[in-house]
Amino acid sequence: MTFRTSLIFSRKHTCNRAFGRRQADEDYFMAQISLTLPDGNSRVYSPGITAKEVAEDISSSLGKKAISATLNGEHWDLQWPIKSDSAIAIHTMKDQSQGEELVRHDLAHIMARAVQELWPDVKVTIGPVIKNGWYYDFDRSEPFTPEDLGAIEKRMKDIINLRDPVQTEVWTREDAIQFYKDNDEPYKVELIETIPGNEPIRMYWHGDWQDLCRGPHLQHTGQVPSDAFKLMSVAGAYWRGDSDKAMLQRIYGVAFRNREDLRAHLNFLEEAAKRDHRKLGREMKLFHFEEVAPGSVFWHPSGWRLFQTLISYMRRRQETAGYVEVNTPDIMDRALWETSGHWFNYMENMFLAQTHDDRDYALKPMNCPGHMMIYNENLRSYRDLPMKISEFGKVHRYEPSGALHGLLRVRSFTQDDAHIYCTPEQLTDECLKVNELILSIYKDFGFEDVHIKLSTRPENRIGSDESWDLSEEALKTALDRAGMSYTIFEGEGAFYGPKLEYVLRDAIGRDWQCGTLQVDYNLPERFDSTFVSASGEKLAPIMLHRALFGSLERFIGILIEEHAGELPFWLAPRQVVVASIISDANDYAVEVAEKLNTAGICAETDLRNEKINYKVREHSVSKVPVILAIGMKEVETKTVSMRRLGSKESKVLETDKVVLDLSLEAQPPDLKLK
Repeated sequence: MTFRTSLIFSRKHTCNRAFGRRQADEDYFMAQISLTLPDGNSRVYSPGITAKEVAEDISSSLGKKAISATLNGEHWDLQWPIKSDSAIAIHTMKDQSQGEELVRHDLAHIMARAVQELWPDVKVTIGPVIKNGWYYDFDRSEPFTPEDLGAIEKRMKDIINLRDPVQTEVWTREDAIQFYKDNDEPYKVELIETIPGNEPIRMYWHGDWQDLCRGPHLQHTGQVPSDAFKLMSVAGAYWRGDSDKAMLQRIYGVAFRNREDLRAHLNFLEEAAKRDHRKLGREMKLFHFEEVAPGSVFWHPSGWRLFQTLISYMRRRQETAGYVEVNTPDIMDRALWETSGHWFNYMENMFLAQTHDDRDYALKPMNCPGHMMIYNENLRSYRDLPMKISEFGKVHRYEPSGALHGLLRVRSFTQDDAHIYCTPEQLTDECLKVNELILSIYKDFGFEDVHIKLSTRPENRIGSDESWDLSEEALKTALDRAGMSYTIFEGEGAFYGPKLEYVLRDAIGRDWQCGTLQVDYNLPERFDSTFVSASGEKLAPIMLHRALFGSLERFIGILIEEHAGELPFWLAPRQVVVASIISDANDYAVEVAEKLNTAGICAETDLRNEKINYKVREHSVSKVPVILAIGMKEVETKTVSMRRLGSKESKVLETDKVVLDLSLEAQPPDLKLK
């Protein structure tokens, strides 16, 4: 072989080797997957690698601290294999959302294991994560007792301390069903039969205990903080929410990532319990409920006075803002509700009645159709618009009995309802006026931390895209002009129009949805409502639905809880009690009470032959803001001994000065001199 030939062969051989390496490299990389980290850097791994192994590859400390991953937006168990290119983020307990979810999820399993270790005959069902904790439903013949909850908690802590590894496998549907049949777990069999065929049947273990679960879970039971959870209560629950199925026992628990968060939550619950409007309503003798009328309020004199105080306030504010008040029937014929669309779309929430003449009626669930009838009674001109119709109308809506909750969730309630009929040109300005009015009203009641939600067009809706564009833009423009921040909730508007929801934050950080403002092109068209334009054309008006308190009942419940029953003096249904110390002071006590009542203050006397400390204690429990004690010294000096609610000290003051000061304090915010 010549040198040249040899050189050519050498080059060819080298090229072939280089090509082979390139091909091998290409084959290698084609067989690998690329995982992109949150910082944008990528790492290459073999398919089937787990998030746990990725965490360990990044650093040994991360491997020890890791609890889960997020893979392409999905919460991912550290044991699950990764089979394709993905974006990945590794989580530790520092990540609140993922940490709390896993702690609560694992505790549900640990609790179920503890229950079955203590009572092997108990059947398990489901145990989902909920806000602040979890629950698990059990089929047990004997009811769980408070002592049982203590025993379960203790056993749960023992399981946590075992640090049992959490393991998972995917089974075939047939194997999983047979497994649960063999272990006499009928509820799990039923659950598997409802799982869609394309979803994996995933089984989880820690120790010898096993459960059916989608996951993800922690690496071992020891990752659950043993001092950051508490079992709270037991309640009945039908299997799968069906009253025809078995009644189960549901154990609720709360859990957090650390003891401090748990303690803060328990303190919050304690404070909320003190503020519970149902308890305070009884103590203040405001209202009560009866089984003969579930979800309907029996107002007592003091509660009704508070109710009427709110109505009087709102009536003045609305009159000043240009509203006219109306009243519409409580029960109306089926034909009206068919026109409005409620008969076909809202019937399950309505109370229906049929009379002896075979006419179908419904108690009104809303005031809107009645207001449409008032609008349509006369020919309207553009000069009549905007037309603002208000009503303190009682509405009736069926709520499941399990959903009823004092004044906050009822079946009959009074809305401070109003509807504004306007032209397209007036729409934005009217939205702005409603926004200004509602914020001003909330400020009068001490609510200045207000969050606004803008809910936009849902997928299933009526009306043209053009009308939706105009409606949404009007609401946005009004808020922008007012300098208000708001959160957009895409697709959560009503089927007929977008809406604003006003959420109040109370003294202990709870949110309450109250007022609403909705834009509606639909109802005026359904009722053939028109106005004559400047050009003589008949056009349909735009309708604004608005409620400021929302529901009088609900708002009263919120006020009671916000103030822990200690309502501002102008709102207090019992403002002053004049209590005699001795019977010889009774006449003067009556005289003082009369002076107060003449000055517009709600005052009453307590002339009982009881010790003054007893009277003070009793009226303090009822949250009376001011107690005036009258003894012979006060009679002689024309004074009173005044004690404020929450104070242990009394002040002796001239009676006339007290009457003047309290009369000023009793003025509603809208009537006070600015």
